[in-house]
Amino acid sequence: MLRWLVAVLSHSCFVSRGHSMFYAVRRGRRTGVFRTWAECQEQVNRFPSASFKKFAVEKDAWAFVRAGLPGQQQQPQQPELAAVTQENVSQREEPELNVLCCNACKRPYEQSTNEDHVAKRVKHDEVYSAPTVTEDKFSYMGDFAVVYTDGCCSGNGRNRARAGIGVYWGPGHPLNTSERLPGRQTNQRAEIHAACKAIEQAKSQNIKKLIIYTDSKFTINGITSWVDNWKTNGWRTSSGGSVINKEDFERLDNLSKGIEIQWMHVPGHAGFQGNEEADRLAREGASKQKS
Repeated sequence: MLRWLVAVLSHSCFVSRGHSMFYAVRRGRRTGVFRTWAECQEQVNRFPSASFKKFAVEKDAWAFVRAGLPGQQQQPQQPELAAVTQENVSQREEPELNVLCCNACKRPYEQSTNEDHVAKRVKHDEVYSAPTVTEDKFSYMGDFAVVYTDGCCSGNGRNRARAGIGVYWGPGHPLNTSERLPGRQTNQRAEIHAACKAIEQAKSQNIKKLIIYTDSKFTINGITSWVDNWKTNGWRTSSGGSVINKEDFERLDNLSKGIEIQWMHVPGHAGFQGNEEADRLAREGASKQKS
């Protein structure tokens, strides 16, 4: 009986330690939720007043991050949990999606990892400094201005589709944008062009460093991982097909030059005020007439 009990407890401990944790970075080089400690360390090691915790539940990790984003209410911090195993998720090109409405356009959160990092010992520092808001109403994390972008398309893939873009800089900000998407009406084009609009606005304000929060992994992967290969391959995908959004990514790629951009994924419809506001602006834009 004793041997059986020891075996059961040992198995339970082994299973528990095998489960992946979620590393939430509320203040660091990049904020967000990461799946490995090495990635988290890269963001917080020697970063002044870094704020980060690890969680067993993803929604708790995002709640911790959300409490530190512009316009969010501070939420109680969850107790720190025990450490984990490393897990890598590969990135691959995503096809143009055909979905019926704005809500369906929003893909669930997908955690991605970019590279393996060398682990270094870091002392946890839970001191948190909220993003600063300047007189011109721009929000900053460090010296990076913060903006949320979103795209929306009702009837995506249909003849009567209506797409809009939303750019949200903060409450009542004069640069907040709600526009109808010109040209082909698709959700993915709207997501890309919303980011383009934000970068154009940032450059017009002489902003040199920009954090773009978007719920579009397609846009982030396209501009950070795929576009260089597409250009090398004559704008062909890895499967040999033509890149559907070639012109859109060409525009985004050109606009991204001359400005330092950190691309941050935020899950759609998860209670992030900035993302919800950008989504609202995009929906309003979709209801407008084409210019």
